[in-house]
Amino acid sequence: QVHLVESGGGLVQAGGSLRLSCAASGSIFSICAMGWYRQAPGKQRELVASITSGSGSSTNYADSVKGRFTISRDNAKNTVYLQMNSLKPEDTAVYYCNCKPMAGPWYGSNNWGQGTQVTVSS
Repeated sequence: QVHLVESGGGLVQAGGSLRLSCAASGSIFSICAMGWYRQAPGKQRELVASITSGSGSSTNYADSVKGRFTISRDNAKNTVYLQMNSLKPEDTAVYYCNCKPMAGPWYGSNNWGQGTQVTVSS
């Protein structure tokens, strides 16, 4: 199916930037709608940003990150990115990549990476 590996997390001061990457194995990346989710301790996992399959012509962001985060994808590299600017302590969480195939035998299934920790210090 698809295997997802996130990278790019770390410790950063408030106001700083990080760029997360999610590399996908397999041949179905281009038909996946991709999303970045995050989960802080004691809280539910929430959608941060999403991008449509194919050319990624449409994106969507949580209100809390609009104007600060940008999601993009490179189908030639089977990779989706999350550029995070103006980071705040409340952005601290484990960030997960998600692939949801929009065609084929795995249509609608959820595929998750292992997560990468982002910690923003004040």
